[in-house]
Amino acid sequence: MKVILHVCCGVCAAGAASVLLSENHRVTGYFYNPNIYPESEYYRRLEAAGKTAGHLGFEFIEGPYDPAAWLSNTETLKHEPEGGKRCTICYHVRLQKSYEFMLEKGYDAFTSTLTISPHKSALIINAIGAEIGGDKFMARDFKKKEGFKKATELARNWDLYRQNYCGCIYSLENGQK
Repeated sequence: MKVILHVCCGVCAAGAASVLLSENHRVTGYFYNPNIYPESEYYRRLEAAGKTAGHLGFEFIEGPYDPAAWLSNTETLKHEPEGGKRCTICYHVRLQKSYEFMLEKGYDAFTSTLTISPHKSALIINAIGAEIGGDKFMARDFKKKEGFKKATELARNWDLYRQNYCGCIYSLENGQK
């Protein structure tokens, strides 16, 4: 199956893409993350994700970087805790764009690396993906079967950059993961 994998960072891509490739899917990584702040952090994560694609041998495409649009969708929720309403909107924005990209490119399905994080709810992410894409969304919990542990091992072996916050300005300011 031809799958668009929404990629949030190199570490998460290492774990999620490894699983999909082991299942014989044709994977294209789609880096769409207008939430990442500051811009220098965005490029560090983009570079690490590109390295992961190179190590695993899958196509990798950068989506548009438009932090102003992301901020306009989330600024009224800046005081929400990590995992709250702001994050739900953030997931929706990124998954919606990934779905549109999947349709544009004629792929069979889409999914996201976001579910590999121990700090994110796969239930919420999968529900949003299914709401957007119906049966075109591959609901996964990539953290299962030690997925996050395997991803961090690959990242260490490949000397990938590993961030210490979720990515948005609010998680950085609040010291949230």
